[in-house]
Amino acid sequence: MNQELWTRVDDYLTEALLPKDEALAETVAACEAAGLPAIAVSATQGRLLELLARAVGARDILEIGTLGAYSTLWLARGLTSGGRIITLESDPKHARVAQDNIARAGFRPDISVRVGPALETLPALVREKVGPFDLVFIDADKANLCEYVQWSMKLSRPGTMIVVDNVIRDGAVIDALSTDPSVQGVRRMNEYVASETRIAATALQTVGAKGYDGFALLLLKN
Repeated sequence: MNQELWTRVDDYLTEALLPKDEALAETVAACEAAGLPAIAVSATQGRLLELLARAVGARDILEIGTLGAYSTLWLARGLTSGGRIITLESDPKHARVAQDNIARAGFRPDISVRVGPALETLPALVREKVGPFDLVFIDADKANLCEYVQWSMKLSRPGTMIVVDNVIRDGAVIDALSTDPSVQGVRRMNEYVASETRIAATALQTVGAKGYDGFALLLLKN
């Protein structure tokens, strides 16, 4: 593994292909100043989220795991006119930072941050009959990934795309005997997805500024 090279390539791709964005740069700076963990998606990954949102014509997006709203703002750039995002964050401090970043970027009317454990806020969305969502991005704790996917399906429709981040775990996902709850959470999700006939799925390994990991793409079938 060559983390230095991966990071340099990511920096090159960001400089070569991504437009300068003051709001996103300010969001990164605000997250650093607030002491949030440096676990947000990279710029190239954020751009992928935007392009996926555009590709599916997303009008309604659900995000599970807001952190400082960096990925949220990328998703917002892919919304169709009049679209909205509901993003779920368990940590009140993170949610406050996210709300400030969203307001500064001018997306306050389009993005709603719901605070609380996702296994509580997701059932609430179902009870409220919110949705269906066109795109779901899951970037929360990995131990509960299977449950997050199951609840996301209740809030989706045929054609909904569900993106699940951090599913390779530096390659540890292949270790069936791992005692890491995150690894076992990913494996349990994979087993569920493989058994669910309503889902077409794949997963890709990635390297970059965020190290060696990957993401899964789940499409609800028509």
